Amino acid sequence: MYVSPIREPLITGKKTYKQITDEISAPIEGKAGKAWYAGITITLSALFLGLAMMGWTIWQGIGTWGLNKTIGWGWGITNFVWWVGIGHAGTFISAILLLFRQKWRTSINRSAEAMTLFAVMCAGLFPLIHMGRPLLGFFVFPYPNTRGLWVNFNSPLLWDVFAISTYFSVSLLFWYVGLIPDIGTIRDKVKSKFKKAIYGFLSFGWTGSARHWSRHETMSLILAGLAAPLVLSVHSIVSSDFATSVIPGWHTTIFPPYFVSGAIFSGFAMVLTLLIITRKVLNLESYITVGHVESMNKIIIATGSIVGIAYITELFIAWYSGVEYEQYAFLNRATGPYWWAYAIMMTCNVISPQLLWFKKLRRNLAFTFVLSIFINIGMWFERFVIIVTSLHRDYLPSSWSMYEPTIVEVGIFIGTLGLFFTCFLLFIRVFPVIAIAEVKTVMKNSGEKLANRDKNE
Repeated sequence: MYVSPIREPLITGKKTYKQITDEISAPIEGKAGKAWYAGITITLSALFLGLAMMGWTIWQGIGTWGLNKTIGWGWGITNFVWWVGIGHAGTFISAILLLFRQKWRTSINRSAEAMTLFAVMCAGLFPLIHMGRPLLGFFVFPYPNTRGLWVNFNSPLLWDVFAISTYFSVSLLFWYVGLIPDIGTIRDKVKSKFKKAIYGFLSFGWTGSARHWSRHETMSLILAGLAAPLVLSVHSIVSSDFATSVIPGWHTTIFPPYFVSGAIFSGFAMVLTLLIITRKVLNLESYITVGHVESMNKIIIATGSIVGIAYITELFIAWYSGVEYEQYAFLNRATGPYWWAYAIMMTCNVISPQLLWFKKLRRNLAFTFVLSIFINIGMWFERFVIIVTSLHRDYLPSSWSMYEPTIVEVGIFIGTLGLFFTCFLLFIRVFPVIAIAEVKTVMKNSGEKLANRDKNE
């Protein structure tokens, strides 16, 4: 049998099924190392700082932020859009790549799905705090009430409520359904009666029978079919917060595909940031290989190029429209007071990803790690540029203003980073960071042992 030399094995080290189970479940069964404790200490510190700043904001009001009459949206909405984008990679990997039968997804889908949930949790905090009175947040839901108030279904802000809540619900269900077989495996491996009882309850009586597997696979495909449109719809709806307005720089039809590609772009960058560290710390190099990193880098090239084309298209349409206000909005972005933010955005999102066309850089873990951080910095500045530079200079020069974030806003953002990484660190101690059952399904066709055997034949 001839094996194509182009396709490298997805699992290296000639693993047996027992080795796969033992090595992936080792972080759960063993004691946490010093690196984990150091990480959780840093992330919890950031989280507590954020909670303190959130409490101060709720107590004192939004006046503690750097907002003013001209710039009503600042870091809060910038961070909201950024976090929603981070969460897109998980759904893309788990749903769309599953439907396309991409086997390389099996080693990264579990952690990417978990990151989706954590990112959406972080994103949801910002609109809630931005209300000024978070305890009245339930007002955004349409339900019969005695106040005589009803939500405005024409507002894209209400569309956000439905989109984000649906996205979180489906992602949570998809993530947990995929976990059930592995929870059953952990249940059978742990020795502690308490842990066995907890995992036994969470596994819903999973036995690994043919009937259970049949229902599990059917359910996975159904959820993938439901989740796939969400990849396109959620960030399209978020982009409508801007596109449905009449503000120059926002009122454009290119925003939905532009935002979706940017979300997948930044989401994959965050997946790479975490998994490159995780594979090293948890000794999972045999399962999250350089080949996986290269495949993700290819998607980053594709989505990064789409984002670059969107930037150029925006500039062209502004020029072609002949509308001087639209033209000035983009000229102001590049040459105005916030030119440095625009320069960072273009450098990190358009120029730096093009280096991944070189295979050596695409397979270089250190370079990929640094680039993934650069991309997420660039994508944050993209949201900042879109929101702040479009608002700070409007039709009336007399109302022009500048925006500077306060220490409270910075602290809240640091707090959400702390929440995100704290949740991820707890996740890798409680559940398998790699889908054990799914990795075993690709062993027969994509394992190193089989590849070597076929070459010998």
